[in-house]
Amino acid sequence: MPAAEQIAPMRWWHIGVAAALERTLFVDPWSVEAFWSELAGVPDTRHYVVALDGEQVLGYAGLFATRHEADVQTLAVAADRQRGGLGGRLLTELLQEADRRGVREVLLEVRADNVAAQRVYERFGFERIAVRRGYYPPDGTDALVLRRRPAWPGPPGSLGSSS
Repeated sequence: MPAAEQIAPMRWWHIGVAAALERTLFVDPWSVEAFWSELAGVPDTRHYVVALDGEQVLGYAGLFATRHEADVQTLAVAADRQRGGLGGRLLTELLQEADRRGVREVLLEVRADNVAAQRVYERFGFERIAVRRGYYPPDGTDALVLRRRPAWPGPPGSLGSSS
């Protein structure tokens, strides 16, 4: 990844660009209001980051974390930057935050037809635990529910040995 690209906390001024990117990538995109609502939970229960090239938002990711469990709420990379490792960097940041919070289990849903994303998640130790039939509107695509647990219950900051 070029040195100009960095991962930084998502701020209010990133919301409009993130929402616009969301509309280009997803058939049922989040609204600007949904992003505002998520950022309102930072840092108590939320952790949101953006991938930047200078001021340009190339991607974003968000985590919802409770005491024992976390959910990857969203992860998106601009179409022209996909398959270059940026999604993995964003996911790494979320998993590190989950680990800092002492979370022992990270869950997420991924479209059953998004094989590229499934491969990324598998490389990070996620395993399929369930299927949610008809989960994604408007087309009713199934969601695969994936879970990642550390290979051993190491101390916070360790990410276990599964990463």
